[in-house]
Amino acid sequence: MEHIDVAVIGGGQSGLATAHALLRRGLRPVVLEASDHAAGSWPHYYDSLTLFSPARYNSLPGMPFPGADRDRYPHRDEVVTYLTAYADRLDAEIRTGCRVTAVRRTGDGFTAELEGGRLSARAVVAASGTFGRPHRPALPGLEEFTGQVLHAADYRSPAAFSGRRVVVVGAGNSAVQIAAELAETAHVTLATRGPVKFAAQRILGRDLHFWTVRTGLDTAPLGRFLARPPAQPVLDDGRYRAALAAGRPDRRALFTGAVGPKLLWPDGQREEVDAIVLATGYRPDLPYLAPLHGALDDEGTPRHREGLATAVPGLAFVGLEWQRSLSSNSLRGVGRDADRVARRLAAHLARR
Repeated sequence: MEHIDVAVIGGGQSGLATAHALLRRGLRPVVLEASDHAAGSWPHYYDSLTLFSPARYNSLPGMPFPGADRDRYPHRDEVVTYLTAYADRLDAEIRTGCRVTAVRRTGDGFTAELEGGRLSARAVVAASGTFGRPHRPALPGLEEFTGQVLHAADYRSPAAFSGRRVVVVGAGNSAVQIAAELAETAHVTLATRGPVKFAAQRILGRDLHFWTVRTGLDTAPLGRFLARPPAQPVLDDGRYRAALAAGRPDRRALFTGAVGPKLLWPDGQREEVDAIVLATGYRPDLPYLAPLHGALDDEGTPRHREGLATAVPGLAFVGLEWQRSLSSNSLRGVGRDADRVARRLAAHLARR
């Protein structure tokens, strides 16, 4: 069986940043990426996705995000190109088409079981993100609804929904962005449990991220004090608030049930709907860690402190929402968490 220093599971922004940090610590990581491309989930997001932070804040360690306009908001495809180039420049072994099915404890190390083989590692970093585990909440009547139901993970563009009646469920950035886009060619309702909360994209002529970085909020270790990640407001330059005010899309309280193709609204109205898009977020996608006792709680959420597993020495996480700070699962912040995890893993391995 092959033996390696550190198995980094996931070849997206978190895995690439982790590999970079481990190399700086003198370790030789092997990145195991299930897809055929080292860019994580970015190639699979909806076509119009645009970052809510300017290009200047979206760099991984050692390679600035390209482009002359540092204040533009990069498109999805720009991020894919950037991550691909970053992977090409990284002096680490990246194995694509290499899905990890289970990680088990073997002595004081680990065995990673792959589709078609296995390898042993002195340490493991789980950096597989959340896209593979879309959150589908138990909504009233959803099981009885006979129209189309899809998660935002499966949404690409409004072309397939032209002229149709669509309900988008969610109150976050993606929900509002998708609903506003669909409303240009379809009759769309944004269904939420409460009012949509907005935050100004620009304050005193500067992007919000300028202020979070300048004040230290972006890097403050608040994650250790949070029982669960707080809901984030929708960042808006005014267009989304105006779209909702104009009823394109309109906003309603969440439906209360369904009968066949019809949704039941709180005011008693029954309305036929063609499709429901669940923009309801994601959860950590870590089924391969189930054999490691104490790595995950009953809901599959990592047990960790700032990225280090609390019950499994040698196991770490990178890219979790609020892993340590507000920016932990973003391009601008994942490098800091990766460096912290790499430093601690290197110290752990040096003691063995």
